Amino acid sequence: MTLSLLISDLVLAFMWATAQAFRMCPIRRKEFPQNLKSLMKEEDFPMLDVFLSTADPYKEPPMNVVNTALSLMAYVIQLRRFLSMELNIMERSPQIYFASNYQSFSPHIEKIKMKYENMKEKVEHVVDKGEISDEYITDGQQRQAFSKWTNGFTRTDHPTVIQVISDKSQDKEVTGHFLPNLIYISRQKSKSSPHPFKAGALNVLLRVSAVMTNAPLILTQDCDMYSSDPQTPLRVLCYLSDPTIQSKLAYIQFSQRFHGPGKNDIYASEHKRLFQINPMGLDGLKGQNYVGTCCFFCRRAFFGGPSTLVSLEIPDHMVDKHIKSEEHLSLAHHVADCNYENQTKWGSMIGFGYGSLVEDFYTGYRLQCEGWKGVFCNPERAAFLGDVPITLFDLVSQGKRWCIGLLEVTFSVYKTLISGSHSMGLLMALSYFHYAFWPLALLNRVSIFPKISEPWLFLYVFLFLGAYGQDLLEFVLFGTLSKSGGMIKGCG
Repeated sequence: MTLSLLISDLVLAFMWATAQAFRMCPIRRKEFPQNLKSLMKEEDFPMLDVFLSTADPYKEPPMNVVNTALSLMAYVIQLRRFLSMELNIMERSPQIYFASNYQSFSPHIEKIKMKYENMKEKVEHVVDKGEISDEYITDGQQRQAFSKWTNGFTRTDHPTVIQVISDKSQDKEVTGHFLPNLIYISRQKSKSSPHPFKAGALNVLLRVSAVMTNAPLILTQDCDMYSSDPQTPLRVLCYLSDPTIQSKLAYIQFSQRFHGPGKNDIYASEHKRLFQINPMGLDGLKGQNYVGTCCFFCRRAFFGGPSTLVSLEIPDHMVDKHIKSEEHLSLAHHVADCNYENQTKWGSMIGFGYGSLVEDFYTGYRLQCEGWKGVFCNPERAAFLGDVPITLFDLVSQGKRWCIGLLEVTFSVYKTLISGSHSMGLLMALSYFHYAFWPLALLNRVSIFPKISEPWLFLYVFLFLGAYGQDLLEFVLFGTLSKSGGMIKGCG
């Protein structure tokens, strides 16, 4: 028992020591999007590809996916009208907007609401029934798309499905403006071929988008994280136009914030330290890590270090071809094949990293080891809002997956303390090492606290009060920092 207590105390002491790296140089950034028009013209804004991931229609209701997709497609409208500032609606998720106390005397808005409610009813009916009735198929294009789901189509064994839902060169919205491209992709799966979970899906999206659109910017987004601020892309452009960091800038990571938890958040599901406090410390060192969603990437960062380009195995985007052309779709299906990555560098030196359950953490860490930099953006108004685990079981399951994945990164080829120290410096390596030892074992029927009659009790009381006192101070300061932060960077 004495040995167990010693080991426990050593691990806790190590955790405390490594956590100090987050407190060495925290910074808070601020952007000034209104200054963008003095730096670049609207027609010079870079194109953006959005990767919206979803896997299970029962755990991730399709209407949540639809609302997130619509809120992100509204970026196009915001950028189109940026200079004139005609649009002042902040809530771009239809579900959130129509659920709010909005006031509209416009018949146009009410007509949109009726269409939305009608669509919602149809989608939920299809989910409940488990199939799409003929009454909901209105044209030949839809029939052709849904015909790809045959009786032999299963979650673990099915062909590639790529369907162009919206074409920016043809489809228009009610105001007459062209809609952005909207493409549905379901990668091929086979029981005889590995498919590295979310990282594998993101790499398929990376390749297919390179064939069909090839935008220099990429937003990776979870299906339950809707856009809450239409000015988010403009904040991203502030950093992309900063000459002091743009040559090594791989990604801009926005804070992951939530609308689900109650006022007290009894399970600490918001993970404020993980998603809002610690990132400011990482940003002051060598840059924030990637957390899997709410992140804008430079496409170039996925193909080698800042000064070393890894050759691509796929041809360049066919700019002269129509997005629905046979050449486009044929090549897109080819790069989505489940055997395409065999004997290639995908997952190791190219794209999102394989080898860990936390592909986001591993990918961000690998990019930083290669010399790239990430910045943390945490505006006063949340850029994105999503759902949190609402039960203790869901929270523990999520934490278990994170803990296993973090340990996998520690013992990967990019060992956090060795490769991290060499590539990013000791403080940054200690920050990553801190996350690696996040999981702590619980000893069954072994008391790890001294009895009240023992003198060691006073030491444990001191450590207990000190640890929670520090937590309280940091959370109080975090609220203050939102009004009067430290270093300020952006379009100034």
